[in-house]
Amino acid sequence: MSTDPLESAEIRQRRLLQSIVEVARSVFGAAAASVLLVDEDEGDLVFEAVAGEGEHHLLGTRFPAGTGIAGWALMTGQPVVVDDVADSPQFARSAAESTGYVPRSIMAAPLICEGDCIGVLSVLDRDSRPRCDLGDMASLGLLATEMATVLELLLVLRSTAPAPAPSGSPASGTSPVFDLAVLQRVADRLPGASDHVAATVGKLLAMADDLLAPADADA
Repeated sequence: MSTDPLESAEIRQRRLLQSIVEVARSVFGAAAASVLLVDEDEGDLVFEAVAGEGEHHLLGTRFPAGTGIAGWALMTGQPVVVDDVADSPQFARSAAESTGYVPRSIMAAPLICEGDCIGVLSVLDRDSRPRCDLGDMASLGLLATEMATVLELLLVLRSTAPAPAPSGSPASGTSPVFDLAVLQRVADRLPGASDHVAATVGKLLAMADDLLAPADADA
């Protein structure tokens, strides 16, 4: 095991992101869920966490930022639910085929930190509950909001300067509060939520505690 604290933090952060997409997949009974973040240098969307279809090979895969339904959510800053991708002009079939999985339906929500859209939460082929469910859209929005809060926390941790602030000066920023309980509330509201959802939320709580502990220790 590496003793490099920066590498260890990166591993914890990636595990936290992975746990969140597992929650999203479980909540919606989906074939897959993923987080794509914008590469600030290249402008592409990059798969940073994947649960379900593609989880073994998609990490690091990138597409131009405007690609497909996820790209549309990124560019507009609005969540979208597409129940039949064949009816969507935004769907990029060639891009989907290149991932090895072509979904029938897609839900995508922008991840917004401090007013900027930095990525997309995507859910593929959610279960057979009635489509165009406003509850699903609201739940997706809640998950995306909490995901963005986590990402804001990760950005704070990654950009923390090693030098202490001058005496008497205000702190450079405070870590945002991640309301993990919202994930359980979302799961509880959805019909058919399984014990696996609760177990995954519990794992997420443990991951968050692990991530936040070094930040508190350095405060």
